[in-house]
Amino acid sequence: MIVRPVVEAYAEAHSTAEPPWLAALAQETRDRCEVPQMMVGPLEGRFLALLVRLLRARTVLEIGTFTGYSALCMAAELPPDGTLVTCELDPGHAEIARRHFAASPLAGRIDLRLGPALEQLKSLDGPWDLVFIDADKQGYADYYEAVLPRLSDTGLIAVDNVLQFGGVANPLDDKPDTVALRAFNEKVRDDPRVEQVVLTVREGITLIRRIQPG
Repeated sequence: MIVRPVVEAYAEAHSTAEPPWLAALAQETRDRCEVPQMMVGPLEGRFLALLVRLLRARTVLEIGTFTGYSALCMAAELPPDGTLVTCELDPGHAEIARRHFAASPLAGRIDLRLGPALEQLKSLDGPWDLVFIDADKQGYADYYEAVLPRLSDTGLIAVDNVLQFGGVANPLDDKPDTVALRAFNEKVRDDPRVEQVVLTVREGITLIRRIQPG
């Protein structure tokens, strides 16, 4: 991560602990998945949960479920009649997520859609109080354009991995994902429709809100 591991561990240890049903999902992800670090983890999960609470969100959209950790964190802070729609491309990841959603007390709040997110978005109107983008990095610009018009008046977009371990600040880093995220960050910076802040949480999270006319 961007923050030194000892500091990351300290912050995690002094944040609210994950409940047992979330810890079970985290353990299965570490045991079964080839790239378990794709999971947001307890520190970022708690951050996302607090965003839902502070926004008083009732509708949440997630692009990139992975095994469902972030979806469960956010769903836990929704009101009983709130809804979280999460989109996942990989059937294996979706299978793990579905089982853990069903085993949690939050199953009724989560709607998992399997398939390409841009296709799923065609049938999802919003408005969304919170959108969390954590999927294929080269698709970020398209996801951003698809969801920005569908935010609620007080809605927020949270975009994960925007600093790529700091690689975006290194002009010699020409890995495809780094190049894509560097371009995405510049696109958002230069977009007069929004205001944003880039946070150094894990691999970087950008929070984006649409500027309301007048």
